[in-house]
Amino acid sequence: MSMKKEVLPEFQNYMRSNRLVQEKYISFYAGWARKFLTYSSSRADLSLDLQIQQFIDHLSAQEHIADWQVRQAENAIQLYTARFMDGNVSAPPDPCSYESGGLSVSSKIMEEMRQALRIKHYAYRTERAYLDRVQEFYHYLRNVKKKELTSTLTSDDVRDFLSHLALKKRVAASTQNQAFNAIIFLFRYVLKKELRELNKAVRAKRGQRLPVVFTVDEVKELFKHVRDENLLILKIIYGSGLRLMELARMRVKDLDFGAPLIIVRNAKGDKDRSTILPESVASQLKLHLEKVRDVHEKDLAAGRGAVYMPNALARKYPAAAKQWHWQYVFPSANLSVDPRSGTIRRHHKSEKAIQDAMARALKISGIAKHASVHTLRHSFATHLLMKGVNIREIQELLGHKNLETTMIYLHVIRELNGAPESPLDHLFTDE
Repeated sequence: MSMKKEVLPEFQNYMRSNRLVQEKYISFYAGWARKFLTYSSSRADLSLDLQIQQFIDHLSAQEHIADWQVRQAENAIQLYTARFMDGNVSAPPDPCSYESGGLSVSSKIMEEMRQALRIKHYAYRTERAYLDRVQEFYHYLRNVKKKELTSTLTSDDVRDFLSHLALKKRVAASTQNQAFNAIIFLFRYVLKKELRELNKAVRAKRGQRLPVVFTVDEVKELFKHVRDENLLILKIIYGSGLRLMELARMRVKDLDFGAPLIIVRNAKGDKDRSTILPESVASQLKLHLEKVRDVHEKDLAAGRGAVYMPNALARKYPAAAKQWHWQYVFPSANLSVDPRSGTIRRHHKSEKAIQDAMARALKISGIAKHASVHTLRHSFATHLLMKGVNIREIQELLGHKNLETTMIYLHVIRELNGAPESPLDHLFTDE
């Protein structure tokens, strides 16, 4: 009887030798990577990031595939593409490239843009989003305008693309704004050209939306259906008003139990701020840090234990990456490959894992609101306002640049507390 051929043996050996995945899961990781390669082979006209996103979306739409399997597949693809896509398999071709002196012009531009984004310390997810938007611009120029991406393009070309997104593709206002910012960045820092007179483009309109907010009782009910580390995470987000990624990227050094405060580093707008560290979670958080420190010491003993260092600190302080106070408060359960450097390290906990815990709690609790983890931040601000906290103080805690952004919660309170009585309620009582 013939033996079954092992799936992606080099990938399995790589995971095994670097202890990236528990032995019992290695074959599953290899299986997901193989399925991704099969799926992406028919989508070679897309960028690698878009191929991955579409594959994950495809898995998420399958009812027989559980959420934890989707997360496992995503981790497997990240490991595989970071290590093997440039070596043992052929990377997908760039659909919008043409050759000039043996060098793909679009690849050169995309690489220059990637470097410019990193020099200016843009977040990795912003980098990926901007590159995707530029890729869409390529497609539009080639297929609609019959042009190439060069510095000879005018503001009219960009304005037409933005109008195309709004009128033909009917994208959300946030997506169009992101495309606008990505293209401005491309022209300014890569093509070295300033674009003017873009104000005449048709813009996707974004009406005012009141944020979804939990009542205090709903927050209590929600927390009944979350356990252990995820419960601690959601409590801190609600109790401190943090954004999800601010919580995920929090380091040990950012906790001040004596104050008590949380220092939020490099937040939106690349600004630091301080916010409340709830005293009710302090003891639980200290116990959690003891467990994290045990994991860190085991990583050090295994020759690892270095965490990602922001900006150029890795070169300035080469030993700091392994120091305890730089470690993530909520690290990932597994080691992973850094998609930028290829370094194997323990990253912070996945935001998707936190979102999934929130989604499960919402479903079990029966709270019929279109809510997310970010709803806890909205609830933090609203509940403080209801207790009489000054709105400017709340602005500082949330890290809003403009007071107008914070004032939206005044409208929420008005909706909750100031609604007039319906005439129906007095229809028969007045008789």
